[in-house]
Amino acid sequence: MNVAIVGATGYGGIQLVNLLRRNRNFKLSFLGGNKSAGSKWNDLFPFINIENDLTIEKYSLQRILESSEIAILSLPNGLSSTITPELVNNGIKVIDLSADYRYKSLDKWKEIYYKEAEIYNRNDYELCLESVYGIPEFNQKEIKKSRIIACPGCYPTSALIPLIPFMLQGIIESEGIIIDSKSGISGGGRTAKEHLLYSEAGEGISAYGLLTHRHTSEIEQILSHVSGLNIQLIFTPHLIPIVRGMFSTIYGRLKDPGLTADDCKILLDNFYRNYENVKVLPVGTYPSSKWVKNSNDIYISVNVDNRSGKIILLSTIDNLLKGQAGQAVQNLNLISGLKHNEGLDLTTFYP
Repeated sequence: MNVAIVGATGYGGIQLVNLLRRNRNFKLSFLGGNKSAGSKWNDLFPFINIENDLTIEKYSLQRILESSEIAILSLPNGLSSTITPELVNNGIKVIDLSADYRYKSLDKWKEIYYKEAEIYNRNDYELCLESVYGIPEFNQKEIKKSRIIACPGCYPTSALIPLIPFMLQGIIESEGIIIDSKSGISGGGRTAKEHLLYSEAGEGISAYGLLTHRHTSEIEQILSHVSGLNIQLIFTPHLIPIVRGMFSTIYGRLKDPGLTADDCKILLDNFYRNYENVKVLPVGTYPSSKWVKNSNDIYISVNVDNRSGKIILLSTIDNLLKGQAGQAVQNLNLISGLKHNEGLDLTTFYP
């Protein structure tokens, strides 16, 4: 299966090339970039050497049609929507890492991503309705049949995988859910930004996007769909001075205060029993972001405060892999008829 990566030199694109360059099921057939166009991949990234040493090219529909069957887009929000319609309409399956097709309602996207909506005049309402939200552990059947997959954001991935089993079964109250998340600075992308400079972000921790972060609505959309209720929650992201890694602490109120942590762990075990990349920890064992660095795993721990009737869920992922490129490869596997975790048996580096 021939795969094009558009936006290959950003952090997400680099991870994708690294994951696919020795994968026997796929061949890298096109690497797209803007500023780096004309350069050989191995000259720019000699530490991620590829045998066929492709030249990075500006986006070309014709070149992708000639060389590829699937395109993975690792582009800024809004930009993906300028090329996805023509790719899909010409028979290329698309896996999109941006937020452009995560919402079934294009009007909702325009409301949340209003700055991008001012730049990109979108009217691809039908493609938004058609797209499948790419959580392999939840939407596997739909992903397999899809021609356009919207990969979740890294924060939503870390929150939704722990929450979905409980919301699907109606075990957690729809009101009062709080998600406290912390991310490494690579989540801000490869483009230089003042607040991500080491002198700004190092040796400190800071919250951002209070009550306004875009991923809040993304999480709410999926939980509302799963539960059949109108979910509104509090999501607060934080920036921490590590390169890669994400840790989420999630609080909710149990409908049945008699449930124990062991009961909740059994639910998670059963729900994710066929997904070896989802690691449900013993009650009383809590994960560290170091455990998942450079892997496509998510570690989940659950406990219950019987005094208050609250459930506490902890999760950690590598934001560039399970939160981005690794999850994209899971989706690539599924639409190619492969097991979701094929080629993703990665070993973390510890410490």
